[in-house]
Amino acid sequence: MTTPSTPPAPPARGRRRAPSRMERAAGRAAALQRPRVLLALLLLLALTCVMLLDGYLRAEVGGDQRVRTGASASDVPDDVLDGGPILSFPGGQATTVSVPDKTIVLTFDDGPDPTWTPQVLEILEKYDVPGTFFLVGSMVSRHPGIVRDMVEQGNEVGVHTFTHVDLSYQSQARVTREIEQTQLALAGAAGITTTLFRAPYSSETDAIDNYSWPVYESLGQDGYTSVFIDTDSDDWKRPGVSKIVEWATPEDDEGASVLFHDAGGERSQTIEALPTYIEKMKAKGYTFTTVSGVMAEQQPQPQQSEQSRQPGGGLQAAHHKATGATLYEGKALIAAVAVAEWTVPALSVGLVIVGVAVMGRFAMMLVLARRHHRQRNRRRFSWGPPVTGPVSVIVPAYNEKECIEATLRSLARSTHPIEIIVVDDGSTDGTAEIAESLGLPGVRVVRQANAGKPAALNNGVRHARYDIVVMMDGDTVFEPDTVGRLVQPFADPSVGAVAGNAKVGNRRTLIGAWQHIEYVMGFNLDRRMYDLLRCMPTIPGAIGAFRREAVLQVGGMSDDTLAEDTDITIALHRAGWRVVYEEHARAWTEAPGSLGQLWSQRYRWSYGTMQALWKHRRSLTDKGPSGRFGRVGMPLVVLFQVVTPVFAPLIDVFTVYSMVFVDFRAALLAWLAVLAVQLVCAAYAFRLDREKYRYLLMMPLQQLAYRQMMYLVLIHSCVTALTGGRLRWQKLKRTGEVGTPAGTSGAG
Repeated sequence: MTTPSTPPAPPARGRRRAPSRMERAAGRAAALQRPRVLLALLLLLALTCVMLLDGYLRAEVGGDQRVRTGASASDVPDDVLDGGPILSFPGGQATTVSVPDKTIVLTFDDGPDPTWTPQVLEILEKYDVPGTFFLVGSMVSRHPGIVRDMVEQGNEVGVHTFTHVDLSYQSQARVTREIEQTQLALAGAAGITTTLFRAPYSSETDAIDNYSWPVYESLGQDGYTSVFIDTDSDDWKRPGVSKIVEWATPEDDEGASVLFHDAGGERSQTIEALPTYIEKMKAKGYTFTTVSGVMAEQQPQPQQSEQSRQPGGGLQAAHHKATGATLYEGKALIAAVAVAEWTVPALSVGLVIVGVAVMGRFAMMLVLARRHHRQRNRRRFSWGPPVTGPVSVIVPAYNEKECIEATLRSLARSTHPIEIIVVDDGSTDGTAEIAESLGLPGVRVVRQANAGKPAALNNGVRHARYDIVVMMDGDTVFEPDTVGRLVQPFADPSVGAVAGNAKVGNRRTLIGAWQHIEYVMGFNLDRRMYDLLRCMPTIPGAIGAFRREAVLQVGGMSDDTLAEDTDITIALHRAGWRVVYEEHARAWTEAPGSLGQLWSQRYRWSYGTMQALWKHRRSLTDKGPSGRFGRVGMPLVVLFQVVTPVFAPLIDVFTVYSMVFVDFRAALLAWLAVLAVQLVCAAYAFRLDREKYRYLLMMPLQQLAYRQMMYLVLIHSCVTALTGGRLRWQKLKRTGEVGTPAGTSGAG
C-alpha cells in the first residue's frame, strides 16, 4: 500500500486555473444539450397549445352554458322591440327594417356541420334559393371547406359568436373576442369578413333586454347589422316535417325572416322539411332573398361594385374581402385548427393503445413477478453446487472522495472471499489516495488517465485474478452477504451475468422517495419479468456480476453508447449466455439528490438505451437460442422503455384536458382507477422486496410531477437521437450519505 502523495500546490494568486480535459468536454456537451432541452420543452408547449385550442374549439372552455330569461327590457326602445327583424345603427341611431310582403329570408343557425350543412346547401342550390347562415366561429375553423362552398354558391354568412355563449353574461372584452375570432375564422376559411350578426339564444327582437341591449348598441356602432327573425320553425324540437313547415310559414302573405338550423343536433327532419317548405312558399308566390337583399330594397344605395352583388356569384353586400393581417391571421388560425383536429384524435387513439399496453404490462409483471418469486424462493431451489471460490470486485471511480470509503469498508465486511480492484479514472479529488490510505486487506488501486467508465471497467477486468468479476459503482454500498448471494447463479454454466437488486439509500428526501418507488416497482418488477422470459435487457451498473470469459468474448465494455451496461447485457444474450436476476443480492446506491442531477442521469440512461437498441438492431434477425432477446426482449424494451414512456405521461395531460373540456367527474374517476392499478402493483413489489409501504403515500404526487419530468427527459433523448450527439461519462455530485446498511436491510 502506498502512502498518499502530497497534494499539488494551489495555483498562484491572480492566475486562473486552465480547465481540465474533462471540464472542457462537459462544457461542450452542456452547450450542445441546451438547444435539445429547449426543443423538448417547445414540443411539450406546442402539444399543450394544440390541446387547449382543440378544447376551446369545442366550446367547452369555461363551461358557460347560462341563458338569461325574463329580464326587464325597460331600457330598450319600443320601436326596436316592435320593429322589424333587421337592426342597424346608421348615423348612430337604432333603425329596424322589415322583410317585404311575399318575401322570405331563409336563415340558418349554429353551423357549419359536416353532416347537415352540405345537404342544406344542396337543397338551396337545387331550388336556386339563397340562404343566410349565422356561423359559429369554432365550427367555421374546423370545417372551412364548407364555408368556402357556402359563399361561392352565393349564400350570405353572419357571425353567431365563436363559442355560442349568451353574450349578455359576458364582459365587453369577451364579446369583442367572440366576434373577432369568428371574423378571423371566416377570413381564413373563405377570405371574407361580414357585417351581419345574430346573438345565440336571441332569435326574436322581444329577446332583447337591458343586459343584451348594450351589446347590440356597441356592435351597431362598429358597423354590425343584428338580424332577428319573424318566424321560427322550431326544427330543433324535431316535431315532425309537417309541423316544421307549418311553424315556418308566415301569416297573411307577410314577409318574414325565418329560422332553421343546419347544426346543433340531429337535423334529418330539417333536411326533409326544407324542400317541402320552399315548394310551398314558391307556390304561394313568395320570393327568397338574403338579409342584404332586404336592406338593399328598403334602403336603395348607389350602384354596387362587382364584388357586392346579390345571390348568384361574387360577394354579398354584407361581405368584405379580408386583407392584410386579418387574412393571414385567419389562415394561420385555420392551419392551427387543422393540426389540432388531426393531432388530438390521433393522440387519443394512440393513448388508448398505450393504455392497453400499460395495463397489459402491469398484469404481466404481476403474474410473472409472483411466479419468479415463488420459483426462486422454493426450499429446494438451487442453481447447483454452492459457488464458494473468490471473485474480483471492480470499483470504477472518478472523484468519489465522498463515497469511496463507505463503499470499500462495506466490501471489506463481505462474507464471500473477494479481491477489490479500485480503478481510479483520473480523479482530481484524491479518491485514489483515500482508497489506499484505508489499509483494507485485498484492496488494489489501479490508476489510469481519465478515459471514461467503460475503459475503467475493462482495465479492472484485465487486472482481475478470478473467473467471476463483480462490477459496482463507486457510490454503492454492499451488504455483507451481497457478493455471496450475487454469484450463486454461476453454478449454472449457462449463466453469463447476474443482475443484483439495487436499492435507493438516500430515500428520506422527496426526490429520493420517488426514485425509491421507481426502483422497487419499475426496475425490480421488470427484472423479475425479464428473467423468466430470459431476455433481461440491463445489468445495473450499481450491482452486477459477470463471467470474465463472457465479458472478454463480447469484447468487453464498449464506449459506443452511454449505457455500457445495457450494451454488454444485450451482447451477452446474442453470444448465447443466459442473464438472470438475483433479488436477494442487495446494493445501496446514492440516487441523484437534485432535479438537475436526476435529469442528467436519466437522460444518459434513456439515450444510452436507445443507442444500445439501435446498435443491436440486428438481433431481431438472430436465429436459435441466442436470438431470443431479439424475438422477445427487443420488442418489449422498445415498447415498454421507449414508446409507452413517451406517451404514458400524456395520460395525465389528457386527464386534465378531459376534466376541463369534457367530463370532470368521469376523467377524475378514470385517472384514479389507473392510479389504483399502479398502487396495487407497487404494493406487491414492495411486499416482494420487504419494503415499508409508507413511501407509497408519495405515489400520487410522483405520478403528477415526477412522471412529467421523465417524459421531458425521454423527449430530450429522442431529439438527441434524431439530431445526433454524444456525451462522455457524466459524473453526478455525491454527498456520501449512503453508509453501511446495517439495521436497514430490507427495511426502508
